[in-house]
Amino acid sequence: MILIVDSGSTKTDWIAIENTGKVLFETQTLGLNPQVLSNNILKERIVNNFELYKFRKEIDKIYFYGAGCGTKPPRILIKSVFQEIFINCNFFSIKEDTYAAIYSTAEMNVKSIVCILGTGSNCTYFDGENIHQKVISLGYILMDDASGNYFGRQLLRDFYFNKIPKETADKFNNEFDLEAETIKDNLYKQPNPNTYLAKFAKFLINNKDADYCKKLIKKGFNLFIDRQILQFEDAKEIPIHFVGSISFYLKDELINCLIENKLKAGNIIRKPIEGLLKYHQNLLR
Repeated sequence: MILIVDSGSTKTDWIAIENTGKVLFETQTLGLNPQVLSNNILKERIVNNFELYKFRKEIDKIYFYGAGCGTKPPRILIKSVFQEIFINCNFFSIKEDTYAAIYSTAEMNVKSIVCILGTGSNCTYFDGENIHQKVISLGYILMDDASGNYFGRQLLRDFYFNKIPKETADKFNNEFDLEAETIKDNLYKQPNPNTYLAKFAKFLINNKDADYCKKLIKKGFNLFIDRQILQFEDAKEIPIHFVGSISFYLKDELINCLIENKLKAGNIIRKPIEGLLKYHQNLLR
């Protein structure tokens, strides 16, 4: 049995298939980002899932694409967790989530730029065969422009610095617990501070027509375009694909920013798991 896994910081999609490509089951767990979660929490999120625990001894291959797996140490951590749970698995392919974005949006042998705009953000150049990154992500505190946690952080800062117009600020305050102690507890004592920040981005999406929200959305997308996309010399000549909830739910705003920067929007999808399934089924043929 083969497991195909696409893991963001917020959620993880799992699909199990036979060696023929037939789908056996699909399930979902919380995110498995090894940069912000401990060994024990990673294990707990897997074994608490009924399907994964039930079939743990039947899995012999795992293809894992995950946020936070851009360097070797977190990949080693994920593999060690899997080895303890899926005891009969003899093949592990553990790659960063960029590969999932590419396999689900880009056309092979065609140059493109592939971006992730979800809880976190990333940008990769795909030459048709291999990927190239000029900027290594330093995570949600220092980078992740235009991501869910970026927008959540900006909303909280602007709220506390009184930079949000009163009507919008009151609405924001009514929808969330914005007490300072609650915010600090979630950021500094609880797991997944990046996911906590990203949940506030829902407010931005639901109120995207408010002037304040429009400006913040445009600012975030333009930062991402300037710092990530435009680093590649032929960015204005090739399609730019996107994966993630922020790009999907703010698609119109994103496309407008791309057009203003003379860039070409490619595929924009919410989750790559369906594309990953097709990619791996094709490999089995």
